[in-house]
Amino acid sequence: MRIRQTMRHLAARAALETPLVGEKVREKLVALHTRVFLERAPEALREARRAYLDAFFDATMDIYLAALKDGYSEAGAREVTHILANVDFARHGWTEMMEFPVDEVDDHLTRYEEFLREHAITAERPLGRFHPEAGLPDAPGTPEKLAGPEHPHAEAGYGDDLYVDDGKGNLRRGEAREPSA
Repeated sequence: MRIRQTMRHLAARAALETPLVGEKVREKLVALHTRVFLERAPEALREARRAYLDAFFDATMDIYLAALKDGYSEAGAREVTHILANVDFARHGWTEMMEFPVDEVDDHLTRYEEFLREHAITAERPLGRFHPEAGLPDAPGTPEKLAGPEHPHAEAGYGDDLYVDDGKGNLRRGEAREPSA
């Protein structure tokens, strides 16, 4: 998957891992992700998806932190969460929100197979052991879109590895070195 990584991403990670500040940063990151992906959804369906996405992205913050704890780089941990969001979007038929085409889902999942297995994450249950105890709010699916999926925001061809874009147009295949603190 192609992932952008700038100093803002690294600063957000540091803030998220900081006591007291972390909870506020988490709220802002959840709101940011919900807003970005809702902007890709049909206007008539946005509000019906909002609570679901808020809860889903809140759970992915725990997945991100677990991936970091398991030794993944910042970009790798973030990629895991984006892959899982796209898997969930595909399950719902929300192809217009996807960052890679439906037919690349398995390729992305295979690359993180060990992490996913360790945390009971599957294509059918993309939050695995991080699934909220109370469940996720209901959100209407559009499974008919899977018959001829359109992916206006997807970038195909990056299913074999992590590709890090530094925000200046430089693309590097594989894990990028992070600046030391």
